[in-house]
Amino acid sequence: MRTSRFCAAALVASFASAAPTAKRQSGLSPDGNYFPLPNGFPDSNRDGEITIQDGAHGTLPNGPPPTALSAEGVTNLKLIALNELFEVAFFTELIYNVTNKVSGYDLGMGHDYMLDSLNAIVNQEELHVLNANGALEHFNQEKIQPCKYNFPVTDFQSAIALAGTFTDVVLGTLQDVNQIFAKNQDDGLVRAVTSVVGNEAEQEGFFRLMQKKRPSSQPFLTTATRDFAFTAIQDFIIEGSCPNIGTIPLKRFKPLTVETKMIPAEDQNIKFSFYMKDAGMYDTNDMRLTYLNGQNQPIVKTFENVKMEGEKVFFEAPFPYDDFLMNGLTIAAVTMGAEEFENADKMAEAAVFGPGLIEVD
Repeated sequence: MRTSRFCAAALVASFASAAPTAKRQSGLSPDGNYFPLPNGFPDSNRDGEITIQDGAHGTLPNGPPPTALSAEGVTNLKLIALNELFEVAFFTELIYNVTNKVSGYDLGMGHDYMLDSLNAIVNQEELHVLNANGALEHFNQEKIQPCKYNFPVTDFQSAIALAGTFTDVVLGTLQDVNQIFAKNQDDGLVRAVTSVVGNEAEQEGFFRLMQKKRPSSQPFLTTATRDFAFTAIQDFIIEGSCPNIGTIPLKRFKPLTVETKMIPAEDQNIKFSFYMKDAGMYDTNDMRLTYLNGQNQPIVKTFENVKMEGEKVFFEAPFPYDDFLMNGLTIAAVTMGAEEFENADKMAEAAVFGPGLIEVD
């Protein structure tokens, strides 16, 4: 009896919820170097581009580029390219693991459906890179080169959960990108980037279904800033492996760890930590834990139960779920001084540690 694609997806989701946790396994790239791909990406020739477009079920935009691009617009495109390169590496490894049925990645009856979906996604991400880097090249700017990567996933379930989280961050960051384009009269790029927002949102709905979540998390998705995304991407980059990440003039925060792993949809205290060496001369009495969720103003909370243990500072902060219905992605950061912030940009300016990424569904 022929299994429908929807049923196949449900079977994959059922498998994912029961997938074992084990040491990370993949024979694709033990040293974290994923490029170039067999199709020549990221420096594909015309034949390689045609192959990618066939796999993506669509083409690169063929309209004329804008006549000018601001300095902030250049930074936007560089960040987009950096992120999309990371995503191509991630999905390339996931496809390898599913194709070869590496332990934890044998999806049974849903296998073919998943591979078809993932192959479309990775080719679409490749086109996103080619589009951003192509625009940079058009304006005589240096294209962003791939780094080496390490993905802390152990099975299909953890891979899809990670994909869902970083896609949420992308959806928030592209809001910031479009606003910056608009502020700097780079309006000729807004339509294309907004089309990518839609593409990433379709992917996110799929990842959520694979985790047995509702397809849509919130009426207004959580916003983010470029600096938060720039920092989060580097959690998966092998330090020192990026040829030209230094050309991206964005801020990198010190790491903030969300120590509480299972966070239900209710008011509670969440435990965080950061390294004492990163605190420098900062006083924890001047620090606040600030949350971003949805399109609300940042939520600022005072530290509670501060403890120094080993090399780390541990603390708790209230998570006011009931007041704000903090579903989907919440971005947490340690900020200095202020008891309130007008918007995400002001919060990022005051941030020292972050982002801590919290998912509630």
